[in-house]
Amino acid sequence: MAAEKTRKVRTGVRADVRAAPGPCAHWDDQDADFIREVLDLVGDKWSVLVIGTLADGATRYSDLAAAIPGISQRMLTLTLKQLRRNGIVSRTAYPEVPPRVEYELTGLGTSLLSTVLALAAWSADNQAEIRRHQQTFDADTQPAGS
Repeated sequence: MAAEKTRKVRTGVRADVRAAPGPCAHWDDQDADFIREVLDLVGDKWSVLVIGTLADGATRYSDLAAAIPGISQRMLTLTLKQLRRNGIVSRTAYPEVPPRVEYELTGLGTSLLSTVLALAAWSADNQAEIRRHQQTFDADTQPAGS
């Protein structure tokens, strides 16, 4: 209802004219912006892989890097920083020589784990079908003579 009022004030158009409103119709603009921000973070391919890798417990940076093929040092650092900022991952530095730092899921991160693992499993289970659709689409949309 708040979203409808907000949209009506801004545009002069009622928001309930859509035949099949999705979940966004239930959120005001501020909530929708925040939800998109969080989905952008947790839906990122590297975030999904980091969260899934941390499922087994505290892990050193070098072990994370080795467990996630293709991730650059910069991308792993940025991903961990964003996951820490949002309370998904914690970082513990131990006062040892040589220094030891471990990352692990927080309670919030653990609550997200089943969703992330389900998404990864869905991706693996449907890989062949998705690849077929990609190939069909690419063949159908390729310019003539290419």
